[in-house]
Amino acid sequence: MIARVVIMPKRGVLDPQGKAICSSLHAMGYGEVDDVRMGKFLELRFGDGAGGEERAARVKAMCERLLANGVIEDFRFELVEDGAPAGGRTDTPR
Repeated sequence: MIARVVIMPKRGVLDPQGKAICSSLHAMGYGEVDDVRMGKFLELRFGDGAGGEERAARVKAMCERLLANGVIEDFRFELVEDGAPAGGRTDTPR
């Protein structure tokens, strides 16, 4: 089982990395980008053991205690079976 964790700055928290990326995109001609928020993506891989609600409670505790700073960051996660594709587009057309 895998936990896919996304950690993002809370709305209203200054995000200097996101602002720098947005500014660079504009300088490169991508002016259609209105805002960028820079976050973190973690993939936690588990062996056998607890599943379902117990595993979700453990991952939530990991996020609250170590992985995310609750003062300035929000987090969300999903539990998936090992080998399940990540959501979203993964190809890079040329």
